[in-house]
Amino acid sequence: MFLQSIRESTIIHIKNAEGVVKNLETEFKQSLKFPYHDNLGLTVYSCGIHSCHPDYAWGPGMRDHYLIHYILSGKGTYNNGEHCYALGPGDGFLCEPDKTIVYTADHDDPWKYCWVGFNGADAQRLVGLTSLSHENPVFHYDQDDRLAKRLEALYEMDNTLLSSDVRRLSNLMAFLAELIDLFGKAPPEHKRGYRYVEKSVRFIDFNYSRSINIDDIAANVGISRSHLYRLFMEHFSLPPNEYLIRYRISKAAEMLEKGGITVSEAAFSSGFSDQLYFSRVFKKYKGVPPSKYAALRKENAKDVTQHDK
Repeated sequence: MFLQSIRESTIIHIKNAEGVVKNLETEFKQSLKFPYHDNLGLTVYSCGIHSCHPDYAWGPGMRDHYLIHYILSGKGTYNNGEHCYALGPGDGFLCEPDKTIVYTADHDDPWKYCWVGFNGADAQRLVGLTSLSHENPVFHYDQDDRLAKRLEALYEMDNTLLSSDVRRLSNLMAFLAELIDLFGKAPPEHKRGYRYVEKSVRFIDFNYSRSINIDDIAANVGISRSHLYRLFMEHFSLPPNEYLIRYRISKAAEMLEKGGITVSEAAFSSGFSDQLYFSRVFKKYKGVPPSKYAALRKENAKDVTQHDK
């Protein structure tokens, strides 16, 4: 059973250096964080399970990504700045990016929850299909353990495999699919402008290595530059020029990671005519210069950390 496997995991992680279990009520947290976010469409930022101590709180603060919690036991509150929700087992709540929030464990019966954090160009659209939002952030499901199982699959998976990135994304998509099936509604008509965004994304995918710009994208789609900007901000929370840059950097990173290509070749092949500009932008988004990226990726492939607080 899911909850039994969690308890076994809890016992393992709270043993002291001599292997003696100290206290089953000690706060427990198993957390996985992924430092590189290469998948432009959807990327897992973090996942885990947390058995909180009394009155444990996060915030007030803002996240830079989406976060969904699902409560396994205990109680707590979630405040999204507009309403304070009292929550318990079977409840879940959404935290949206760039919104001030705070969530707090109960003093007498602190909650245990699992969670997943994610973002990407497709994140807003997929979250919208679940019908969750900042104005409607809470859901409830206690008919079976399907949601808990989906999240367990994320934080219990083997992150040393070559296929880890794909499996992690697959598990996230399966979790979101469950939420869509349980709570989702068809998007309203005013959201249908997404077809222009989809056409823009396809154009970028087919032409990113060429010297295209935002005017080229807008002309191909058949809308004005300003209309394209509004649609990208509505659906992706990114202006189209930043989307294009991130996409090119993502493709360049893939080339460098595969090897057999120089930095200048990666820059040219991903649509950058200036290698110095490419190196500066690459470091901005990846945190390291392109000349060191492939080596650091290999070093970090097996360096997914677990945090106990």
